[in-house]
Amino acid sequence: MINDILKDAEGRMKGAVHALQEDLNGIRTGRANPALVEKLMVEYYGTPTPLYQLATINIPEAMMITIKPFDKSSLKTIEKAILASDLGLTPGNDGTLIRLVLPALTQERRKELVKVVHHRLEESRVAMRNVRRSAIEDLRSFEKEGLISEDESRRGQDDVQKLTDKYIEQVEDIGKRKEQEIMAV
Repeated sequence: MINDILKDAEGRMKGAVHALQEDLNGIRTGRANPALVEKLMVEYYGTPTPLYQLATINIPEAMMITIKPFDKSSLKTIEKAILASDLGLTPGNDGTLIRLVLPALTQERRKELVKVVHHRLEESRVAMRNVRRSAIEDLRSFEKEGLISEDESRRGQDDVQKLTDKYIEQVEDIGKRKEQEIMAV
């Protein structure tokens, strides 16, 4: 029973870490990365569709992303989606390919991006603490129902705390790496 709670908590914490990594991949660093645009939602025949399902995304140079749609008729809608996004990039369209040239990040913009990273890290830590609280509540309710002893409940709570510490440490490491990526000139 306690193991089930721990497995569930660990699965949810892993999910939160994975979501954080996906989220941070979309934050621009000093070089081009397909993750910046692949999750961008494009209105395709009335349905919001992620860009990676509509086009091939390549990185021909360190500061350029090229997007080649499978269907040329979607060029304009992809272009509109990029302009409407918060990427701050102006697409260049040559009729078959969209080029996104990434301007060099200013120090001010880097600091803003680091703040965004810190905000996302805090959201992730809150998610971890919510999982911990939920697992501890489950353990306490099992104890009240007499399904587990007080000692088992305490041990379980300690294990949940160790699990939380482990995953919060992972979140911190991911955050430090992303911050270094952003601040590297």
